[in-house]
Amino acid sequence: MRTKREDVRNIAIIAHVDHGKTTLVDGLLKQSGVFRAGQEVVERVMDSNDIERERGITILSKNTAVEYKGTKINIVDTPGHADFGGEVERVLKMVNGVVLLVDAFEGPMPQTKFVLGKALELDLPVIVCINKIDRPEARPKEVVDEVLELLLELDASDEQLDCPFVYASAKAGIAKYKLEDESKDMTPLFETILRYIPAPEGDPDAPTQMLISTIDYNEYVGRIGVGKIDNGSLRVNQEVVIVNHHDPDKMKKVKVSKLYEFDGLNKVEVEKADIGSIVAVSGIADIHIGDTLCSPENPVPIPFQKISEPTIAMQFLVNDSPFAGQEGKYVTSRHLRDRLFRELNTDVSLRVEETDSPDCFKVSGRGELHLSVLIENMRREGYEFAVSKAEVLYKEDDKGRRLEPMELVYVDVPEEFSGSVIQKLSLRKGELQGMGTANGGYTRLEFLIPSRGLIGYRGEFLTDTKGNGIMNQIFDGYGPYKGDISYRKNGSLIAFETGESVTYGLFNAQERGTLFIGPGEKVYAGMVVGENCKADDVEVNVCKTKHLSNTRASGSDDALKLTPPREMSLEQCLEFIDTDELLEVTPKSLRIRKRILDSKLRKRSSFAKQ
Repeated sequence: MRTKREDVRNIAIIAHVDHGKTTLVDGLLKQSGVFRAGQEVVERVMDSNDIERERGITILSKNTAVEYKGTKINIVDTPGHADFGGEVERVLKMVNGVVLLVDAFEGPMPQTKFVLGKALELDLPVIVCINKIDRPEARPKEVVDEVLELLLELDASDEQLDCPFVYASAKAGIAKYKLEDESKDMTPLFETILRYIPAPEGDPDAPTQMLISTIDYNEYVGRIGVGKIDNGSLRVNQEVVIVNHHDPDKMKKVKVSKLYEFDGLNKVEVEKADIGSIVAVSGIADIHIGDTLCSPENPVPIPFQKISEPTIAMQFLVNDSPFAGQEGKYVTSRHLRDRLFRELNTDVSLRVEETDSPDCFKVSGRGELHLSVLIENMRREGYEFAVSKAEVLYKEDDKGRRLEPMELVYVDVPEEFSGSVIQKLSLRKGELQGMGTANGGYTRLEFLIPSRGLIGYRGEFLTDTKGNGIMNQIFDGYGPYKGDISYRKNGSLIAFETGESVTYGLFNAQERGTLFIGPGEKVYAGMVVGENCKADDVEVNVCKTKHLSNTRASGSDDALKLTPPREMSLEQCLEFIDTDELLEVTPKSLRIRKRILDSKLRKRSSFAKQ
């Protein structure tokens, strides 16, 4: 018989990027007594990964749990970036309701629409939390109307439209039922969760059923499956069968060697867990997202939506430049292969395929950010390799027509920059779908554009809008191929010989364009040292020294003035490289280079293409 487990609530916190999800979880953790009095607590404690902390973004969804009035509230903090949407989709299968966080100034944004749509499809109750009410330009009352309009647009049911609204400042650690209320803590939000989010239901006497929604990975215990127990109970050393809704032939007997529940930020070992509990299971090597753990006598999988397909791919190659192996710890194809396949343990939206060459792997993901985070992680771990320009993945329809991934792009810019944004995106095959006013006197532009049209555009966008523009994109499905796009108008400045750059050589080269290197840097023939101000590639000799003669003309030896080089981040390098170039990635350096280093062979190959 199905019963409710009143001492547990399972919620996910969903929102657009930067609306304060992780900070809100901080507030809930602090006020539920998870930390000792006087314990030093870092901000955004859930962003445990270095890159998450530096960039201020959440990449992997994380589980935590707090205790409030004898009820255990399991909380899942989800990512807000569209590239990590695969994380959000499957986490929602684990919870019984969501807290939708909306910035009191920005209001609902594209990703708010995406995550809310997913929650409504699964018929989950929603608590709307208007966050950052202490921002100077906050407009909470208008934002409430905008959220209600969004719910209507997404065909929410009457119950979902009747959702409670809570006002909060996650940073200050307060929540209120009404804007004029006085509040010292998060109690109103805790109370609303207990009242409005239903308790998990299940049949405690039925055979075990648990859907794996997230995979964690640990060097010591291997793969750890995280999910919610839907029926029955799970205990240590229990024999279970793994089955999968999308793979009817899968049936494997395994044993649960360790079982954990979440308590604050820790996993706590338990002997047994009941319906409604979110638990972690270790000791099962071949466990994947979407698998169901069942009792052997009743192996029925729980339905699970397929994870969205990748839309963008890059080649990861063994570094074969003249400086290969000088800065990295792991440099061989075996190292590269093992590391890429290990990433599949935790990242479900990623695909890794072997190619005809043993030194090259095709890695597909959800977007440039998704793949750049993987590159940055590998670089920090001591790997040295090269990557190609990102390319989109095409499909064919029934009639053999070529289809490509399309994105909906929302751009908020000051009015004076809207003309240049429309012009640039139109050149990249973008179609203007709508134009209106956004908050703070900004103009909001809405485009439908091929995904490949956005490759390498973000840097240009920030320059064109003088850093004042905000761009958000969301995957919109596949559409007919839009025709060729030229990415880069400027050619590259290529080093002519191997050596060390000197001021005299750089001074002569800088007349040709913008340099990426300063004096005293090691270069090799075929390495890209700058951007030409014209369309074609030019070879420059940055190692050239001045010929000494015995005559001295007055004034000819004045100090040469060099323009400071343009320093490029990983994202900027990935955006800059063209299809005939590679980015050499090592723990210490990022070098752009031509695929073919030898200039004669390079010219021959370009003639052959013509």
